Amino acid sequence: QVHLVESGGGLVQAGGSLRLSCAASGSIFSINPMGWYRQGPGKQRELVARITTGASTNYADSVKGRFTISRDNAKNTVYLQMNSLKPEDTAVYYCNMNMGGYMYWGQGTQVTVSS
Repeated sequence: QVHLVESGGGLVQAGGSLRLSCAASGSIFSINPMGWYRQGPGKQRELVARITTGASTNYADSVKGRFTISRDNAKNTVYLQMNSLKPEDTAVYYCNMNMGGYMYWGQGTQVTVSS
């Protein structure tokens, strides 16, 4: 069993910050690429940021310079620091882990940014 649990979502005013956390647990025997995706109303789920086993990172153009993904391998936890939030960042944010070619997903956490 593999379980991913997100936390840290909530309500924030435009220009504010939030930090999301995702803890992976269960039958995990390696360090795996992890990432954050989001799905806004009427939109497809899209990649926000990913971090490799070697801590290389990739970001969607829309969040570059504002969001930072990081990981703590000892805790099997990935973080997403979100600064300068905009209303268009409003979405359900999902944690992801790629292990053995299979994509594991968390339950999602709601981020709402007010104008």
